[in-house]
Amino acid sequence: MRINKYLAGCGVASRRKCEEYILQGRIAVNGNLVTELATEVNEHKDKVTMDGKLLSYENEAVYYMLNKPKGVISAANSRYGEKTVVDLIEDEENRIYPIGRLDKDTTGLIFLTNDGSLAYKLTHPRFEREKVYEAIIKGKIDIDDINKLKKGIMSEDEKLVASNVRLVKMIKGNSLVHITLREGKKRQVRRMCRAIGHPVVELKRISEGGIELGNLEEGQYRKLTRNEVRKLLTGK
Repeated sequence: MRINKYLAGCGVASRRKCEEYILQGRIAVNGNLVTELATEVNEHKDKVTMDGKLLSYENEAVYYMLNKPKGVISAANSRYGEKTVVDLIEDEENRIYPIGRLDKDTTGLIFLTNDGSLAYKLTHPRFEREKVYEAIIKGKIDIDDINKLKKGIMSEDEKLVASNVRLVKMIKGNSLVHITLREGKKRQVRRMCRAIGHPVVELKRISEGGIELGNLEEGQYRKLTRNEVRKLLTGK
């Protein structure tokens, strides 16, 4: 199989992220560094290492959903000692990693898995999987503001678009809104709201790919059901 698929199956990261590791010269097959993305691997015979550590191909995929607390980073490892989303899940048998990212100061739904195919389906732009965020933003948002967000905001030479925006209620002079995205650009909700003069006070992802966070408390996690995994993989 293709080397990036093998690495994703080992729980290293998504296929796209694994391609970065290959190009960085961090992967070796049978003792030889490989930098060609088209490299083929025999999962039954070849010995593949990352940074000198032997990898093990995972035959069984696992899927978790976590309500990420503030101060936790969306990564499998931390260079500076911060707590990661992987640290919050008790799974010593599988090498799991988060799908996508949430800002350190953003809470809410994030999926973790060792299945590279699911990571690809949820992160590649062409699949346009919806993510819904609940935000408390400063001041009272009006219909003109909502239309601006839906039409698109230019920020740092990028056009940022919300597919839907809904004012839920007012809280002490601030607006509680639900913002739906079909793209996943860096700090997108915060950048969009700041651009229309209503910076974010609190931000939480409450849904992704049609799967709701529900009443899962911050810092808690659970395994996804078969039906939820199927919905994320197929979009139906």
